[in-house]
Amino acid sequence: MTAVRCIDVCKTFHQGDTPVIGLDHVTTGIAEGDFVCLSAPSGGGKTTLLNAIGGLDRPDSGRIEVAGKRIDQLGKGALADMRLHNIGFVFQAYNLIPVLTAHENIEFVMQVQGVPSGERHERVLAILREVGLEGLEDRRPAQMSGGQQQRVAVARAIVSQPILVLADEPTANLDSKSADQLMQLFVHLNTHHRTTFVIATHDQRVMAYARRLIRMLDGRVVEDIDQQAA
Repeated sequence: MTAVRCIDVCKTFHQGDTPVIGLDHVTTGIAEGDFVCLSAPSGGGKTTLLNAIGGLDRPDSGRIEVAGKRIDQLGKGALADMRLHNIGFVFQAYNLIPVLTAHENIEFVMQVQGVPSGERHERVLAILREVGLEGLEDRRPAQMSGGQQQRVAVARAIVSQPILVLADEPTANLDSKSADQLMQLFVHLNTHHRTTFVIATHDQRVMAYARRLIRMLDGRVVEDIDQQAA
């Protein structure tokens, strides 16, 4: 089953009067349960494609489907609902709410989803154990290391049980040990939850974990490698 399908997707930005191509007729598909890295130099299109798949940015033309639903034509309300129930996001800057504890940050999306409080509490404690943060549920972001904050962000992304997790340069602010631990956690979550992961990165260490590597240049897919077969 296909989790993501992109067909002839184009996106152009403007710097003053100068057009800058973000995506140049991108066509690709990502299977449910896959573990994919998008690799490109700065400005190569990986973050633009990730944002388009996540509905954070709308393409100029082409078709994008997530879980069989075409998202490039959804209105704002329907798109927000689609993201809420189907897509988890992990950002380079963590994007945690500073005044909330780890527990409160993780349960926030479930609150918006309307999950009952008892179930939210159980799911938060379970995911804290799974990501190795048991006992830290009452700490606020400023009381945690960068690696711990990123694990909270990952827990928040996965606890709502999305079909797809999108991660944009998730190791950029981490030391090498924390980066490896984070990637091992991603692999564990992908294997045990069958959640599809798509990670935009220029980090060679991150790429080594991917089952599939999609290389981009100037907004185009230039190489698509099955690293299990390689």
